[in-house]
Amino acid sequence: MQLTGKVVVITGAARGIGRAFAVAFAERGATVAALDVDGDGLAETVALCAAHGARAKAYGMNVTDEAQVIRAFDAVVADFRRFDVLVNNAGITRDALLVKADRGAVHSKMTLAQWQAVLDVNLTGVFLCGREGAERMIQAGHGGLIVNISSISREGNPGQTNYAAAKAGVAAMTVTWAKELARYGIRVAAIAPGFCATEILAAMKPEMLSRVKAAVPLRRLGEPAEIAATAVFIAENDFVTGRVIEVDGGLRL
Repeated sequence: MQLTGKVVVITGAARGIGRAFAVAFAERGATVAALDVDGDGLAETVALCAAHGARAKAYGMNVTDEAQVIRAFDAVVADFRRFDVLVNNAGITRDALLVKADRGAVHSKMTLAQWQAVLDVNLTGVFLCGREGAERMIQAGHGGLIVNISSISREGNPGQTNYAAAKAGVAAMTVTWAKELARYGIRVAAIAPGFCATEILAAMKPEMLSRVKAAVPLRRLGEPAEIAATAVFIAENDFVTGRVIEVDGGLRL
């Protein structure tokens, strides 16, 4: 896919890796539709895209709200008359052990609220946005691309029952959609990042962060721009579909 002039819709675009996606596609001459619940962060993302000479617009949207997703995606089509690429990036964490006990006494459990919040954003949100994005690509009749964001945690990571389950589901949906949507000229792929230099990890205690880095064969965190470069690669290579590309510095959980 030649990205110049294409419309790229990015969820969770207000900060971190989502913002990096927006800037990377702006640098390739794409028009960026930046979606998030954080209006201030979106304004900064749009300004960065504009600094690269790209058209960009912010849309407030909660990926867990079906009506909001439909309205936002309709607004993108109304504004730009195209819908070429969707990057399903929005996600949250609510980490906790399934059950935490000491000497047979249970002290805490992952709550249903922690489970449901992560599944709502990281799995149901991807489903809603993927469904609505595919519909608009089919209606436009010129094919397109959906890039979902999974994680190496999909293989299972202690303290992340909810997150691992959601990201495994995202990987499964990616393969399923690639098979279903190929007939319409729509490709679907996913990226599974490892530990990256985002706000979440920046808040860790230094000694914990050092242990995280030590587990990575390359002995460092990934940069948001490196994850974004993978999305650009997928977009520009028309033979990539139905695959989850791991970008993790060699880490295996």
